[in-house]
Amino acid sequence: MRFYRKFTRGVPDYLARYYWWAYLWPRGIWLFDHQTIINAILFGQYDKLLNKTLALVEAGTHARLLQLTCVYGKLTPSLLNVCAGQVHLCDVADGQLQLTRGKTRQDAARCPLARMNAECMGYVNDAFDQVIVFFLLHEMPASARVHTYAEIARVVRAGGSVLITEYASAPERHLLYRFAPFRWLFGSLEPFLPEFWQEDVVATLGEALLNNGKVMDENPHIEYVFAGFYRVMRFNISSRI
Repeated sequence: MRFYRKFTRGVPDYLARYYWWAYLWPRGIWLFDHQTIINAILFGQYDKLLNKTLALVEAGTHARLLQLTCVYGKLTPSLLNVCAGQVHLCDVADGQLQLTRGKTRQDAARCPLARMNAECMGYVNDAFDQVIVFFLLHEMPASARVHTYAEIARVVRAGGSVLITEYASAPERHLLYRFAPFRWLFGSLEPFLPEFWQEDVVATLGEALLNNGKVMDENPHIEYVFAGFYRVMRFNISSRI
């Protein structure tokens, strides 16, 4: 019996198979939620990525935000600080939801948590003013990403926005990418990242929006970090005419 099977109950197979040690194992959850560890994984860029993300958040009093899956570190508390409205959060892993509740207990009324799979959420259509996705998509196989894009497009309202912070497209000029041992290491720890590097996020999300009667603005806001290794993208959404 493979060890990862101890963690398969109630979660997608790929999550248990490839990421049990990072998101499902209690000791892993404890370890990776240390800010020093998170910053090291992102090559010292965490605060810069976080600040650029927060600068693009819908902050109005009546805003309804959806943070798609829990995130290690201070993203959720920071969203609650900058947004006067509600920050909803869903994740498929109980341990991650428990960790997040511990960070948001004093704002629990504004931060509803739900156990859901990002590929098939229970929210009604057009429920949110903004959907925030912070380093999730590269950890999903292609089929799961397609379903997740479709769900994002379904639950975000026309007039709202989608905010994605992720790896950039294959950074072929970046030293970390050009150095073959690093590419091997990335592919070993993040088995779906090589494929995600080749994915056209704008086109794939755009198609999902069209299937839901919506479109994104022609010129999305895209900022690059760490010499083009990461990117922060905001897509403003409107109804299809």
